[in-house]
Amino acid sequence: MKPNLYDRNCGSRQVLDRIGDRWSVLVVLTLADGPRRYGELAGRIDGVSQKMLTQTVRALERDGLVTRSVQATVPPRVDYELTDLGRSLLTLLAGLEAWATDHLAEVEAARARYDARTPG
Repeated sequence: MKPNLYDRNCGSRQVLDRIGDRWSVLVVLTLADGPRRYGELAGRIDGVSQKMLTQTVRALERDGLVTRSVQATVPPRVDYELTDLGRSLLTLLAGLEAWATDHLAEVEAARARYDARTPG
């Protein structure tokens, strides 16, 4: 049977939820240039809590989009890196990033028009 992402119980919906999540998008884009340590991810992604970043990288690892490698140093060094599957998302996400930045002024203008006519 073909996956149906409109069915809430379909695995394809779960995949879409994962790759469409704002924190997942930002983590994947941050890892586009290569491996990063947890602190580098946290420093780059403004506004993400430690709990949410941990949950996000674990979920991305579970879905096979990110690998986590631990080096036995003192203190231990943990690096996160995109897998081939994760890298396959980069073209798509780069397009979303470009659209968001290219159309920001238009979206902000639409919001201002909406807010001006909508009470409260």
